[in-house]
Amino acid sequence: MQRKSLGLVALIAIPGLILGLIFTMLLLLAPAKPAEANCGPAVSVVIDGNTKVDGYTEEQLKNAAAIMGAGKALDLSVKGQMISVMVSLGESGLSVLDHGDGPGPDSRGLFQQRDNGAWGSYADRMNPATSATNFIKALQAVPGWELMEPTIAGNKVQRNADPYHYQKYWPEAVKLVQALSNSKFSLEGSDCAIPGQSGAGDDYPWKKAPTWLQVGANTASTSPLGMYNRECVDFALWRVNQQMGSTSAPFKVLNGTFRPDGQGLGSALTWKAGWDAKGWPTGNTPRVGAVVWYAPGAGGADPTFGHVAVVKEVQDNGTYVEEGYNGNPPPDDHNYYTRAVSNNVPSAFLYLPTQEEKK
Repeated sequence: MQRKSLGLVALIAIPGLILGLIFTMLLLLAPAKPAEANCGPAVSVVIDGNTKVDGYTEEQLKNAAAIMGAGKALDLSVKGQMISVMVSLGESGLSVLDHGDGPGPDSRGLFQQRDNGAWGSYADRMNPATSATNFIKALQAVPGWELMEPTIAGNKVQRNADPYHYQKYWPEAVKLVQALSNSKFSLEGSDCAIPGQSGAGDDYPWKKAPTWLQVGANTASTSPLGMYNRECVDFALWRVNQQMGSTSAPFKVLNGTFRPDGQGLGSALTWKAGWDAKGWPTGNTPRVGAVVWYAPGAGGADPTFGHVAVVKEVQDNGTYVEEGYNGNPPPDDHNYYTRAVSNNVPSAFLYLPTQEEKK
C-alpha cells in the first residue's frame, strides 16, 4: 500500500522551496538555537486552615504551598511551580521524609536530596522551603528546561534512572497548584503546552474542506496552516499546533514560518530537514504526539515524497498506533486513518521541543 502524501502540491504552494532545498545542507551546518518559552508568571499561594484538596492531608498541602512559595520568590513560572510539586510528589509524596531508599540511603526531605554537599546540610534538606529553593535553583540552571517535557525537566535535576518516573504525577501537580493559587491560569496558548495532549480522533478542522484535486491548487484548497487541505502534512502540522497550545488563528506554527531560515516546511520529503534546521530533536523511539517521518518509499510511503503521520499511542509489543490523513489509496485518500506500525518501520520520529527520546 502506498501512502500518498501529495508532497508535490505542497511544493507548488511554497514558492522557492525547490531552490531552497539546494541550500539545505549548507544551512544545517549552522547550529539552531532552541526557542525560548514563555510559561507565564509565577502564581502566589493562598492557603489557610479551610483549604481542602481531595486526597491530600493538611501537611501535604502546606508542603506544596512551601514549594510554590519558594518558586514565587525566585520568579519561577507557573509551569516551574508545577514541575517542582510534581517532583516532590514522585520523590516523597509531599512528605518530609527522614529516611532514604535503596539507591539513596542518605536521601532526605521533600525532594529526597542526597548528602553529597550539593543540597546543603541535613537541616536544609529537611526544611520544605530551603529544599524547594535548592531544587528550583538547580532546575533554573538546566538549559531550555521550560521547553522540556515536565518529567524530563525534573529528571535533569534529580538524575534518577527512569526519566519518565514523574510523568504520572503531573496531573496531580497541576491540580494542586491550581487549587492553592490565588489566580486562574491555563497553559493553553503558551509555549508550555504539553506534548501528547492533542485532540482525540478525527478533530481536524478542515476535514470537509475541498482538496486541490477538487478545486485546483489555489487558496480555496489551502488551509490556514499554509498546506493543502486534508494532506498528511496539514494534519500533522495541526497536531503540532495543538500540542503547542495553539488551536485557533493566529496559529503558532505555520508552513511558511516554521523554519528559521525562511524556507517553508514543505512536503513530507523535507520535514526531517525542517526539523534539523529548526533545532528540534529527532530519534528512533516513538513518543505520543511525535511526528512519524517516512522517507520516500519507506514503509510503503510515496516513492517520491514520503509521508508523515502522528504517534497516537505507544504499545508494549514493539508497535505504535499512528494517525494521519491521506494514508490510504483512493477512494479513501484524503481522509483520516489509524494503523498499527512496527517501531522500526519509519525513517525517524520528529519530536516537539518539549520531548526527548527515551533511551
